[in-house]
Amino acid sequence: MSVMHDDWRLASAGLSDTHESFRATAREFIKREIVPFDEQWRAAGIIDKDVFARAGAAGLLGTDVPEQYGGGGVEDFRFNAIFREEAARAGVGPSAARIALHNDVCIPYFLDCTTEAQRTRWLPGICAGSTVTAIAMTEPSAGSDLAAITTSAVREGDAYVLNGAKTMISNSVNCDLVIVACKTDPTKRHDGMSLLVVDPSSAGFSRGKRFSKVGQASSDLGELFFDDVVVPADHLLGGEGEGFRLLVTKLPRERLSIALDAVYQAEAALALTLDYTSQRTAFGKPIASFQHSRFVLAEMRTELDIARVFVDRQIDALNAGELSAEAAAEAKWWCSELCKRVVDQCVQLHGGYGYMDEFEISRIWRDTRVLTLYGGTTEIMKEIIGRGMGA
Repeated sequence: MSVMHDDWRLASAGLSDTHESFRATAREFIKREIVPFDEQWRAAGIIDKDVFARAGAAGLLGTDVPEQYGGGGVEDFRFNAIFREEAARAGVGPSAARIALHNDVCIPYFLDCTTEAQRTRWLPGICAGSTVTAIAMTEPSAGSDLAAITTSAVREGDAYVLNGAKTMISNSVNCDLVIVACKTDPTKRHDGMSLLVVDPSSAGFSRGKRFSKVGQASSDLGELFFDDVVVPADHLLGGEGEGFRLLVTKLPRERLSIALDAVYQAEAALALTLDYTSQRTAFGKPIASFQHSRFVLAEMRTELDIARVFVDRQIDALNAGELSAEAAAEAKWWCSELCKRVVDQCVQLHGGYGYMDEFEISRIWRDTRVLTLYGGTTEIMKEIIGRGMGA
């Protein structure tokens, strides 16, 4: 079910004709290549891998990657935001999020943390969508505390021997390359961490179970195992021991992406709820006409407008290279908690129908619950902010 409304627009100032042309391309792509298959992908628990190549052919991948590597050559995160916004408007945010993960979260590592030889080797396929990417940080016993990971990589000649396990990894089935956070020096917490790019076709690499989740059914979230996987030394990103630093520099962008999803999905929920309460009657009047309903709708509209101003400010900061870990943490926790609250209120305004699968609001409710959890929980975000304040 589409929740498109023509008055939705990214609020960030200065959108050009190029941005609007990109929006039209993204909207048409989502309508043609994602919407008709969303139910099928949800049932299968994974999106069609070919959709990445179709997104690449449409020019939707790697907009900030230089043209020499197959990208769009424009460093402007508003393009990424527009794609996420249009997916939410169409009601297929979770399916499109697999593409956005590849685009928003993984590409920066291949663009900014690589040598010229590595960029030449990997980026053309990544921008074309023929090479799907993932990043593996979380382990069964290490989530928010990244320094506690135990996956190890031991240097042996011109290669590393990788051993360990990762869990809750998005694009775990579809990925052709996976960035793996590992310990190259287990005696050190932060300075002992490195990032290796691993080819899943390598001997000793295996994919575990794909998880059944409360929401985001089309996401192939699963396990990865490494049993004496030989990784060429030139697959190291940055230098040995630089992994934690590289993650810290890229996590703010990931967390801003989650904040954007939170705002856009909450916008979708509000649009659906306004339509429903304007048509559904009780005691001879539309539900929206009751003062309590009007007040709740007004409060949600106001909070989402405020959230949009805030996240647009963070988009501008990211574009200027000034997005701090603390500001991204603020955006991530506050917008995801706002989304949780707004969507829950929208379910309530739908009454019993809000709990029925046939109503889109119930799906948004399930799909967005995870936003306060992945990318760093709300509690971890507050810890980052508090430490930044010197508390």
